[in-house]
Order: sequence, then C-alpha cells, then structure tokens
Amino acid sequence: MRTIFAATALLEDGWAKDVLVGIDDDGRVASVAKDVKAAPGSMHVETLLPAACNLHSHTFQRAMAGLTERRGPSERDSFWTWREVMYRFLDLLSPEDIEAVAAFAFMEMQEAGFAAVAEFHYLHNRPGGGAYDDPGELSVRIAAAQASTGIGLTLLPVYYAQGGVDGRPLAGGQLRFGNRLDGFAAEMERAGEIVKGLSPDTGLGVAPHSLRAVGPADLEALTGMLPDAPFHMHIAEQEGEVEEALAELGARPVEWLLANMPVDKRWCLIHCTHMEPRETEALARSGAVAGLCPVTEANLGDGIFDGARFLASGGSIGVGSDSNIRITLNEELRQFEYSQRLRDHARVVLAGAGQSAGRVLYGKALAGGAQALGRQSGRIAPGLWADLVALQRGEGLMLAKQPDLPLDNWIFCGDGKVSDLWSAGRHRVAEGRHVRREEIARRYHECLTAIAAKL
Repeated sequence: MRTIFAATALLEDGWAKDVLVGIDDDGRVASVAKDVKAAPGSMHVETLLPAACNLHSHTFQRAMAGLTERRGPSERDSFWTWREVMYRFLDLLSPEDIEAVAAFAFMEMQEAGFAAVAEFHYLHNRPGGGAYDDPGELSVRIAAAQASTGIGLTLLPVYYAQGGVDGRPLAGGQLRFGNRLDGFAAEMERAGEIVKGLSPDTGLGVAPHSLRAVGPADLEALTGMLPDAPFHMHIAEQEGEVEEALAELGARPVEWLLANMPVDKRWCLIHCTHMEPRETEALARSGAVAGLCPVTEANLGDGIFDGARFLASGGSIGVGSDSNIRITLNEELRQFEYSQRLRDHARVVLAGAGQSAGRVLYGKALAGGAQALGRQSGRIAPGLWADLVALQRGEGLMLAKQPDLPLDNWIFCGDGKVSDLWSAGRHRVAEGRHVRREEIARRYHECLTAIAAKL
C-alpha cells in the first residue's frame, strides 16, 4: 500500500494535521489517520485536499482558444457569432487532431487540480456529416487521450438531432454532431465497449445536447437509455434560447424541463443562466446539479447564474471548463463568486456568516462534481477513489485561527499552486507538471501547426 503524509489535510470532519493516507492497489483510499507520524517511504506534501471533478468539457475547443477574440463584422458580437467560428474550425479537425487536443486538455486539467472530467462528446461524424466506418471512431480518440493522461473520465456521448427548438434540420458545422435515435443507440453501445477497456473508474452517461438540438419525444426516449447513469444537457444558456422555447414549447426552458421530464439527482444541467426566481428555486429542489462554467460563460457573454438564490434554496453546483479557453479550477470558483459580487454590489456572497468563501465554494464543487459524474469521490475517506490534490504553500499568511486560509489564498489570491495530483490513485502530476507533459505537449503543438496551415 502506498502512503501520503500531509502536514495539513482537509478531511470529512474538517482540517487535520499530520495525516497519513493509504492508497490500495485498486486506486481507492484504504486508510486515513491523523495526528500520526509519517510511515517509512511515505510521500510528503504540504496541504492535501480531495480533488474535484470537471463536470463539463468540450476538449476539441481547446485548440481554438484565442481565435474568437477579434470582433467580427456584425453590429454586436455574441454567443451566436462565436458559434459560427467554432463550426468552421471543427471542420478542420481530423480524428488524430481530436485525440492530441483532448490529451493536452486532459493534462492541463490535472495540472489545474481536476482529477476527473465529464467529456460532453458531441463530435461523431466526418466533416460534412458522413459517418465513420466505426461509429465510435471519435470516442476511441477520447479514450486514447484518457489512457495517455490517466485522468478519470465519464464519457458523455451527445445526442444532437435538430438545428433549433422549432425542429429545423441541421446545417453546416452541426452536421458533424448529427445523429438519430437508432444510430445513437449503436454509438452508445460502442461507447460502452470502449469504456470497458479503460481504467475501472471510467464511467458512461447520456447527454442530449439541449432543447435546441433535441425534440421532446427524443428527449423522453433518451431518459430511459441508461436509467441509472449520469444525464447531462445544456439549458437556458442564452436569451435567444429562452425566446425560442417560449415560442415553440410555451414555457421557459427550465420551467418546461421540470414540468415534463423526470429531473432528479442524476441530471446535470449546464449553465442554467437565464432562469426566473421560481425556476431557480424549483431546480434547486429537484436535486439536479447546476453545472457552472464561469470562465466560459464570462468569455461568451452568457450572463450571470443566480448562485446566491440557488444555494440558499439547497441547490447543488459543480464547475466545468466547457470551451477550455482557460483551464483552471481555482479561477472558475473565483469567477463564480466575483460575478455575484459584481451583480449584487456586495462581498462574500456565496458563503454564510463567518464562513470562508473558498471553503464553501470548494466543498460545493467537490460534492456536485462527484454527483454529476456518478463518481465515488469528493472526500478523503476509505473506499472512495483516491482523487487527491496537494497544494504548495504560498506566500500568504497562515493563521491557526483561520484554517481555511490555504483555500482562500489559492482561490482568490492565486497564491500557491498544485504540486501533485492523483486520479484514482494514479500519480499523474508531480512537482507541478504532468508526468508525460513533454510527449503530450509535443503532439499537441504538431497538431496546432497542421491546423494553422489550413486556416
């Protein structure tokens, strides 16, 4: 059994000193002891935390980071103009490119402190919409990226059948996403075979893209496809989406979903940006996780999620890197809190009286992320996956009366950094760098060079 000795660790019952964590050969936490001495051969770290899950990612978009920061010719740049650039870009990507980009993004996630990721995988077809000989060709590429990085993975093949809430046909770049129920069932079966060949902590879920892309009848059918698996979808990201839903369905997106679908704890609803207060409170009561991607949401100009009301109503949240324009766990949490402060003209909005904002945000992200991925993680406890992250001590003050300062410093001051990370016991980040960084980065930069030649 491998052991990690931490000067300070965040355990189920709070902060503890001189903690020894044992990891078994299956990658699970075998034992936790506090106020003890290091065992012979133990690895020593400064601050040990449970590692979080990234609950929403489109890895292929990592390669287009920066390409959409030049204003276009339209009167007002928006999500919709960004989307057109994304559609054109993805038509340049080969399966080999998709694998190289995914591996690089997964590596960056681990270096940022994420032990696992839910990959919202909606590239299925060739450019122009033609099928690959293997319906799981691009799922195989995501699986290869997982194998090379060692990140925990919940694979979410995405169902995408129409171009808008009104049912119009797919066009342009959307054709690479397109599928129908019978073909999607074959893709899911193939994805199940692929997942079985990966590490035992790998999961599989279902992801209808959105109400824009999936009609009510298809959505209902999808809820029964893997009835106990994670079920993720985009919802209420843009005002235009809300307007379409009102026109075609007679209700706002979240309002319609809660009234017509069995939304419960296995659901993860991404963004949920544009909700009325009654929708926010009802979604919180449903038990579903609100999957927030604050860095991407700010980059796209989506709007601000009503986090204070949602959490006060008992809601569960987690964070994801979505477009992967910047992969950073602490900045996602910081952006979430800061958006609330800017809206409300107040400080420390998401924590209660006397609470640390960093501790509250990190604890919510741990629990919500594990729930969204269907992953046995989020705490340092025997029997759970050894998803662990160690922080180097920064230059900020450390006060015994404020034990949450390491989290507050890391999240709000950028003070300290990830030194080590374990995904289900796999020690993938050491001294701040992924153990295969050079090889993965080389393939990624070769891929970027080839893509640039096509632009």
